[in-house]
Amino acid sequence: MLSFILRRLAQGLLVLVGVACTVFLLFNVLPGDPAALLAGQRSDLATKAAITADLGLDKPLPARLAGYLNDVSPLGLHPRDSAGQARYGGVALLPLGSQALVLKTPYLRRSFQSNKDVLSILLDYFPGTMWLALAAMLIASAGGVAFGVAAALRPQSVLDRTLVTTSVLGISVPSFVAAIVIAVTFGFYWSHWTGLSLTGQLYETDPFTGESHLVLRNLLLPAIALGIRPLAIITQLTRSSMLDVLSQDYIRTARAKGLSRRATVLHHALRNALNPVVTAVSGWLASLMAGAFFIEYIFNWKGLGTVTLRAVENLDFPVVMGATLFVAALFVVINIVVDVLYAVLDPRVKLS
Repeated sequence: MLSFILRRLAQGLLVLVGVACTVFLLFNVLPGDPAALLAGQRSDLATKAAITADLGLDKPLPARLAGYLNDVSPLGLHPRDSAGQARYGGVALLPLGSQALVLKTPYLRRSFQSNKDVLSILLDYFPGTMWLALAAMLIASAGGVAFGVAAALRPQSVLDRTLVTTSVLGISVPSFVAAIVIAVTFGFYWSHWTGLSLTGQLYETDPFTGESHLVLRNLLLPAIALGIRPLAIITQLTRSSMLDVLSQDYIRTARAKGLSRRATVLHHALRNALNPVVTAVSGWLASLMAGAFFIEYIFNWKGLGTVTLRAVENLDFPVVMGATLFVAALFVVINIVVDVLYAVLDPRVKLS
């Protein structure tokens, strides 16, 4: 198990290096003057030249790429002086002249717009995306498994045909289209019945007392909009897997021994049918965190999507690059957890 995790971590590190190189090269050929964005359009040439030197934009592209990889890596070479300590922090592992090999938090540069550390910006907005994705995945998992089991227990019935047709429609409709329909219908036209609004945050601040309080109803519409597609896919996966398991010999043996239909389904069939569903759920969880961007924009939800799209509009490249690396790292970690969890649920799977 340990060797498998270490091997997957090494593979994930290679993936992240590839993503970092691709993102850096892509955003360094796009138009835009970072020095002008930081200094302002009315700054003098000397100020812009100083900012250009500080950002390393006066160096050739290979040197800038090496510097960027050194910054975003948790293990890098950095100056031993007070300026280097203030900028990168971390723990010096090995002194190498004027520099040191440092174990540190990845440095994703600073925002062109606010001059804030990109990682702190992303961590500030990440909880909104995380709770939205978890809520959407909870709705999709609970509803998808329930609908899939119901359809499999009554194959070719009206219920089965209705659920299959509805799930096909759910897969076909893009999430942002469903989000617009849901937002306008339930958050605008029927808002006096539903009590829901087009926009809102998980925590709202009282304008008089200044206290923040949890408002779960604001999470409902964006979570449903984000969870429609995975719900439809999980429904079909559960149905197909359950139909396959219910036709196995050990299910017929359990029924022949007098085990009730409910016990057979819950304790034998469902557990063995959930393996492909678990893979889909965990894979979709990472996808939902990335796919929530447009949903957040439509509902004005405070999350990674909102801050990233605003950064794109303002040509704030470090924030966009940092968000891309952040989401890629989430994909790597979640995929490793999925593989381990899949082997735990199914002893027949070997981590080799």
